[in-house]
Amino acid sequence: MGLYVLVAVFPFYWMVITTFKTNSDLYTLANNPLWFNEPPTLSHIQYLFEKTLFGRWMLNSAIIGVCVVLITLVIATPAGYALARLDLPGAQQLGIVIFATYLVPPSLLFIPLTRVVYGLGLQNTIWSLVVVLPTISIPFAVWLLMGFFKNVPMEIEEAGLVDGCTRFQAVLHIVLPMSKAGLSAAGMFAFAISLQAFLYPLVFTSSAVVKPVTLGVVTDLIRGDIYYWGELMAGALIAGLPVAILFNLFLDDFVEGITGGAFK
Repeated sequence: MGLYVLVAVFPFYWMVITTFKTNSDLYTLANNPLWFNEPPTLSHIQYLFEKTLFGRWMLNSAIIGVCVVLITLVIATPAGYALARLDLPGAQQLGIVIFATYLVPPSLLFIPLTRVVYGLGLQNTIWSLVVVLPTISIPFAVWLLMGFFKNVPMEIEEAGLVDGCTRFQAVLHIVLPMSKAGLSAAGMFAFAISLQAFLYPLVFTSSAVVKPVTLGVVTDLIRGDIYYWGELMAGALIAGLPVAILFNLFLDDFVEGITGGAFK
């Protein structure tokens, strides 16, 4: 267990150390690479915010992430509910087919998606990513929510219908509150997918001002064979902290949602 924790934590430790090291400390091979040999500096973070569009890239990623989460939940929730609880013919098989589309590599999908983005006139905008990234998150979210909705006792929903609720009211006031963990897991998965995407941003965005942080940091701070390691690690650290905090806050809901949906 201790070895596992060491292996898991070491990349983050290396990222923090590199972020605050001076260039002379970083590139002197005789120095101890695991600790500061010179006083720490904020120059890499300062460069990131003053000499690049890092703030804009972070904002783009936040907008894309929020939109992808909303689109995913709006589409996957009724789809998962219908397949899990309305006793539709072939629902289980259709759920498996929908999940199978999640396994199709994005490198195969970006060619037809290029036609869609071009047809909508969204090329080289952040909205192209808002349109294409849910194609990854929705299939998995539908499969996840299907399993989770099956955990909600049918008798409770039927009691609500007998008491005069419409189907929509029963879902809104009974099923969804009892499926909070599954919805949280689906939303966090969609947010993580949008933040870690690289291929689709590389294909559908080219101007620096519309890039998300995952693409902007790499394309602007790797110039030929020159790697700005301090700035790269600073960008990864700052971009990763909000996600790490978010996952930590909702860790229990995420684990409950994944396990509840996966084993049903």
